[in-house]
Amino acid sequence: MKTILPLFVFIDACGWEIIKDEPFARTVAPHRQRLESIFGFSSACIPSILSGRRPSSHRNWCYFVYDPLRSPFKNLRPLRWLPAALTGRRRFRRWLSVWVKARLKFRGYFDLYNIPFRHIALFDFTEKKNPLQPGGLNLGRNIFDHLHDAGIPYHVSDPLLGERANLDALKSDLAGERVDFAFLYWPALDGLLHRVGNDSPEIAPKLRAYERWLDELLATARAHYDEVRIYIFSDHGMANCDHLVDLQSRIARLGLSFGTDYVAVYDSTMARFWFLKSGSREAVSACLEKIPEGRILPDSELAQLGALFPDRYFGELIYLMNEGELIVPSHMGERPIRAMHGYHPSAPHSYAALMSNQTDIPAEIANIADVYQLMVRDAGLAHTANRRHRDENRRTRELIAET
Repeated sequence: MKTILPLFVFIDACGWEIIKDEPFARTVAPHRQRLESIFGFSSACIPSILSGRRPSSHRNWCYFVYDPLRSPFKNLRPLRWLPAALTGRRRFRRWLSVWVKARLKFRGYFDLYNIPFRHIALFDFTEKKNPLQPGGLNLGRNIFDHLHDAGIPYHVSDPLLGERANLDALKSDLAGERVDFAFLYWPALDGLLHRVGNDSPEIAPKLRAYERWLDELLATARAHYDEVRIYIFSDHGMANCDHLVDLQSRIARLGLSFGTDYVAVYDSTMARFWFLKSGSREAVSACLEKIPEGRILPDSELAQLGALFPDRYFGELIYLMNEGELIVPSHMGERPIRAMHGYHPSAPHSYAALMSNQTDIPAEIANIADVYQLMVRDAGLAHTANRRHRDENRRTRELIAET
């Protein structure tokens, strides 16, 4: 029997607006609070949670960037001659993404999404490593670097496994009392919310299923650890998308040439531009300023949000949609989805949530990046207590053997 287990359960997209009036996990985690999210998508939020730093520090923000010299996708350009009826199909893109990821030996999340094959050689992909492993960030350390260097045995989910498989793997490690820290990742709620929206009757059954799994997990944990400190948290919320904006067509009507005058990545809730010829920035900016469904973010605001990159690696101009507005078609997809995240962190549905059975959560824990402080604190506390308990048991056994 070990003394303490810090158990961090990350439920993707389980935002504050979804659970604030919901009975979800109130029995096992009665302390509940809202957390501000990070500007960007999960590609930015998860590294911030794992490092306690903002994107401008760890350099994990958006997936695709303009970088033709380092593009690994040059061999995919011949696919531009295939019919769009095939290359635009989500099933084809998923299959191809799996093949490309294996070929390029990418270890993190990877998806080609809807990047046009005629332009794909202009882009690099930024998450080549697995953020859930030591050395997994583009710059700097994460919690798993800390645990490894401190000699703290830990469990972390494998993104390649399903939610149930990751639960079973963690239960096995807990039953064997092999770890002093656990990080469990459940991503499926995010996909469900994208598909059905945050008001769907399908959400409550998913939360009830998670509750049953939590009860199952805690039963195993409490059978092998005297104290289980549980933290259930998310990276962002989800906003219903009630209005679609064809931003690409508006920019295309300017008569500028993509790849010659400018390059853009049209994410679902933002557009990021690089300018290759004089006058292109002025033309694009003038166009965007006339579109009321979003706004250009000034450098001062990007710096405040921790998303200003002096080298403009992720874009020279960032245009952000208002909450509920969705860029369709985009480089993320041709078709609308019911709900999306990646809006401004101050938007009502952007806020994440933190639930715990602990009452000593410091007042400064206000942002998802602050979860890192809790992980470091509790991992150290548990490792010290478990090591002391182990040493005491060993001395007791030695005394018994001597007598």
